Amino acid sequence: MEKVNLVQFQEYKEAAFTKRIVHKEADNVIFILNFTPHAELPTHNHPGANVYLLVLEGTGVVTVNGEETAVVQGDMIHITGDEHFSYRSGGEINSSLHVVLTKTPSESYAKNI
Repeated sequence: MEKVNLVQFQEYKEAAFTKRIVHKEADNVIFILNFTPHAELPTHNHPGANVYLLVLEGTGVVTVNGEETAVVQGDMIHITGDEHFSYRSGGEINSSLHVVLTKTPSESYAKNI
């Protein structure tokens, strides 16, 4: 068993986002994405993988293949590897996403930013 408190991974950088690796095993990785208000994760995809996003804190907009969906704390979204997606933090407060990426396409997806 391994216990981790996610608060330690919630680190914010002004006008940007941060990525903090929580756990990595084989081709799966769990990380936290942290956003200051209005910061964005650019459109991208993860070929062959599955992405699970859980909004830990704040609000934002997830865009998947051009379709926008507003999200709030507690919402969970599943995105398949072929879908192109982005995230934009909303409001005046920070937001954090808990991300589970299964079948990571390459080692570069499992690094802190």
